[in-house]
Order: sequence, then structure tokens, then C-alpha cells
Amino acid sequence: MFSVAQDARGATPVTNTFQVTATINSSCTVSGSNLNFGSAIDPLAAATPLDATSTLTVTCSNSTPYAVALNAGANAGGATNFSSRTMLSGASTLAYQLYLDSGRSTVWGDGTSSSSSKSGTGTGSAQSISVYGRIPSLANVVPGSYTDTVTVTVTY
Repeated sequence: MFSVAQDARGATPVTNTFQVTATINSSCTVSGSNLNFGSAIDPLAAATPLDATSTLTVTCSNSTPYAVALNAGANAGGATNFSSRTMLSGASTLAYQLYLDSGRSTVWGDGTSSSSSKSGTGTGSAQSISVYGRIPSLANVVPGSYTDTVTVTVTY
């Protein structure tokens, strides 16, 4: 007579393998603060050009290459019409420009129409990117509250 314990000791073990897998996707998010040139600008006393700075925060997964593009704004007459960036107050207009550099020499766009985009590589943590704005002139500007909406696109 055989017991169960004796049968288990005499059996040959059987082995096999299996894989453990995971697929991690590249991912990015972007947010930003408003670019505010001021709320009480005296066009007769303010120095021009009038400059302001805001910040975009880009978070991309570690080692993910990305590019940050800005369109020309809602009032420019086309997404790539960067030389015509304009804020509106009713029917009145106020020209402005957005730049990649503090010297305000490289127009920030999408890489077309003499503009450039901002490239980087994700670290998995938030990365701050400055947006440099300039109103070149306040000559003959009509008093009012001027606005525009610019779309930020992160390609990765």
C-alpha cells in the first residue's frame, strides 16, 4: 500500500517559464500661466517696447523627446501667421509677439513661416519654459482691455 506522501516524493518535478511584461507609453502634459503685459498701461508714459514673461510647464515621461509649438493666436488671421499676432479690444487691435529667448530675437511658432519651436527631453518631472512677450509699440493705441488666445501644442 502506498501513501499520498510517498507518491509525491517519488514524482519528478515539472518546470516551465512564463514572461512578465509591461508596455510603458510616452506621455506629456502642458500647462501655462497667462502672459500679462499689465492692467494699467499709460500709452503716453510707458516705455516701448513693452516686455512681459510667462511660464509653460511641460511634463513628459523620462527620456521622451518633445517639441513645444505655439500657434499665431486667435486674432492673427491664420494659425501660422506669426507676424500678425494681435490682441483685440472690440474692433481695436494691439500687435504683439512671442519669443523663445530673452533677447526677443527668435519668434516662437511651429517651425514654419520664419518661426521656431522649443525642443527638449522629458525627465518625468515638470520642466519650466519661459515665454517672452513684447508689444513693440503703443502709438495710437485705443484704450481698452486687449486679449488673444494662443494654443500650445506639445508633440512627442
